[in-house]
Amino acid sequence: MSSILTNNSAMVALDTLRGINKNMANVQSEISTGKKIANSTDNAAIWSIATVMESDVKSFDQVSDSLNLGSATVGVARAGAEQVTDLLQEAKALIVAANDPSVSDSDREKYQTDITELTGTVGSIVDAASLNGQNLLKGSGDIEVLSSLNRQDDGTVSAGRISVGRNNLSTAESTFETATVGVASSTGTSATENSGGTAPTIAIAAGTITEQQTYSVQIGDTAVSYVAEAGLDQDAIAAGFADAINTALDGTAIADTFTAAVGTGAAANTITMTNTAPVGASAGDNDVAVGAATSQTGEAAGGLNALANIDVGTSAGAADALTQIDALLQSAIDATAEFGSKQKRIDNQNEFVTTLKDSLKTGIGAMTDANLEETSARLQSLQVQQQLGVQALSIANQGPQQLLSLFR
Repeated sequence: MSSILTNNSAMVALDTLRGINKNMANVQSEISTGKKIANSTDNAAIWSIATVMESDVKSFDQVSDSLNLGSATVGVARAGAEQVTDLLQEAKALIVAANDPSVSDSDREKYQTDITELTGTVGSIVDAASLNGQNLLKGSGDIEVLSSLNRQDDGTVSAGRISVGRNNLSTAESTFETATVGVASSTGTSATENSGGTAPTIAIAAGTITEQQTYSVQIGDTAVSYVAEAGLDQDAIAAGFADAINTALDGTAIADTFTAAVGTGAAANTITMTNTAPVGASAGDNDVAVGAATSQTGEAAGGLNALANIDVGTSAGAADALTQIDALLQSAIDATAEFGSKQKRIDNQNEFVTTLKDSLKTGIGAMTDANLEETSARLQSLQVQQQLGVQALSIANQGPQQLLSLFR
């Protein structure tokens, strides 16, 4: 049955042509973008996995930058330590020469002049061995280098770090100065009988805790000191100070009756000292004198500070200097070796990160990149199908025209 209202052949041809055109659009998109999965509508699961991997690749780019900077920082320290080691070897040679019994003291003074100049050069190298504000040849503490991005099975991510310790090769002497810092006591700083009355307390005052900060208290004949580490808060200092008091009294006559206890809650920065012994049990045993805390501020002596004290002007001084220079030289050698090991580790990690990035990129490409050889062949095929589809639709559309001949 033929009809001018319903042309089934044309509908089939049109539907076929529509499918061909859709496939053609997909192929053209693959050719223009180079990807078979360019967005989440192409394949949501694969796109999601690839996107996470791409974010990791970008993160590893930052990790590489951090490793490069870390390697450069450690490299500067290593080069400085190597130079210091060479200078100490020169100084050792001069000291050995000064130990020759046939050398006069006046000649030894000439050796001392050279050693003094070498000491100044060592100090200059240590001061200059800095990169981006980091000098690993001075001070104490560690620096951390971002080394990896660790993704766990559950999807959580953590940052890996390589810790690099400083090796103090400074020739500077200690410059600590004593200053009084905050400690308050409910009994002041005078001696107090502590039996049946109000128990003396020590309240650690607020403020920035610096290195070498010392807290002290006198209990009868026992003096107790506690040195706080930098960065501790009031509560931690109170706990440490109380432990130091109880430890110092262990074995004394009042060990069983005297206790130093830390408060709780808001009073966690307060130490309460209680003595249950009767008044006068032993002269002075009940007296508690709370001393003010002192803070040592400044810079600790450098690891090579003894170099500045070497004096080969005499035979005895030259003999003593030989022992000292060996220890100083070993310190410099150990520092150089440690920096070398750390730099090698950082460089090896950087190589791994580079390889890992390449592997991730390969994996992303395998999942999302278009196979252009296959795409080219599909394009040729679809172009032919499109032409044939147009031709088929044209033929189908001519069907109703043939019905006119039946009415002539």
